[in-house]
Amino acid sequence: MRKFSMKMPVAAVMTSLLILTTACSSGSSSTGASSDGKQQVTVSFRSSGSEDTLTKFFKSGLVEQFEKDNPDIEINIAPVLASEGDYTSKMVLQMKSPDTAPDVIAEDTSILKSDAAAGYLQPLDEQVKGWSDWNGKIIDNLKAGVTGEDGKVYGIPATSDTRGIWYNKELFQQAGLPVPFKPANWDEVLEAARTIKQKLPGVTPLNLIVGKANGEGVTMQTLEMLLYGTADTLYDDAAKKWIVNSPGLLDSFKFIDQVFNKDKTGPTMQVALNGQAGSIAFQQQFPQGKLAMAVDGSWAGSTWAENGAAPIPNVEDKIGFAPFPTQNGQAPGATTMSGGWAWSIPAQAKNKEAAWKFMEFLMNKENATARVVAEGSLSSRNDSTEVAGYTDRPYTKEAQELLNVAHFRPTNDQYAAVSAQLQSIVESIASGKLTPEDAIKQFKDNVSRAVGAEHIEEK
Repeated sequence: MRKFSMKMPVAAVMTSLLILTTACSSGSSSTGASSDGKQQVTVSFRSSGSEDTLTKFFKSGLVEQFEKDNPDIEINIAPVLASEGDYTSKMVLQMKSPDTAPDVIAEDTSILKSDAAAGYLQPLDEQVKGWSDWNGKIIDNLKAGVTGEDGKVYGIPATSDTRGIWYNKELFQQAGLPVPFKPANWDEVLEAARTIKQKLPGVTPLNLIVGKANGEGVTMQTLEMLLYGTADTLYDDAAKKWIVNSPGLLDSFKFIDQVFNKDKTGPTMQVALNGQAGSIAFQQQFPQGKLAMAVDGSWAGSTWAENGAAPIPNVEDKIGFAPFPTQNGQAPGATTMSGGWAWSIPAQAKNKEAAWKFMEFLMNKENATARVVAEGSLSSRNDSTEVAGYTDRPYTKEAQELLNVAHFRPTNDQYAAVSAQLQSIVESIASGKLTPEDAIKQFKDNVSRAVGAEHIEEK
């Protein structure tokens, strides 16, 4: 998805990084040293191709500056051109051997804990103790995403995102609904959707991602956004079991059923089951004034930028981004799901001390902020808001604040199987094939078969 065009302060920040280009070395030796005896730090991350923003970021003069300040270290940038799934598989293979393991690796926070449990990552507790920015500058809530099941730290959160309610201010005003929209609980979200349906025929009141063709978007943007606003979760960390039946899960299923089958305030099934449901909502329905609300990610608003897929002039006057409330308005009042990437050091890395020094450099205030601005993501540092241009990007301030109430997906090797079951169940509820009660029974049976009866529990 294309990003917002940058305002002048951001351009100034990035210009300072783009003055120089760096020629990164092409490989590492088996000893972890370059031909001239310098410690070589190989940095691996997923690349989407020649226009990859992270690759450009590294080649913006950043590496040259670090090497100038640290003449005994040579940085080898080693992007991996692959899909997310293939990247994970390739990195696991590389991390198994000291001959191929990089020194710094980009870890998706959704798989970091499983990689840590498998022994692929180096604990960083001693390093963060000596890093003044860890306590006070890195957002505390994001540390959960890089902490292993053993309580040790295995990464530094580098980028993040949040999810909330996008809404059309003009449609809300036409329907007599308050702007800004700040629902206190689920009932107020549902009531707003009913009001839109009554007052504005032809407008879709509320878009939820429910079609299994949309994959993880169903689980994270819809089901988990609901579930983690209740008193329950999807996984019991203490018992290490999947929770297949709970009041919160049933109520989450009931919310979806209410929207699609009882109130009929969701999109048509033709749209809802389309694998491009999100694109239809943000590139067509919102710009055309045909959609009032959508629960989706903080990145989605970049669609309406000057250089986006569907530009909307003066977009902040027309579209708002509201926190998704907890079920009954219980503390902390709002909830969100957060993903993102972290920097980690593989257990088999050769130059761990030099690798940590480079990670500290990458994650200082200026560099960490410049990276997320370039990528259009959110910063893991609470002081990025002080950097000129960071919060000038539309909706960044609102999305950033939600990091303080963020939850993360369960991170172990069974999550993908459980998520796939949820995607199928949610689609069946939305399409009227399963009642919420029957959905609970089917989810229990399906997850039991997928992960084993010994790995599930009911509440």
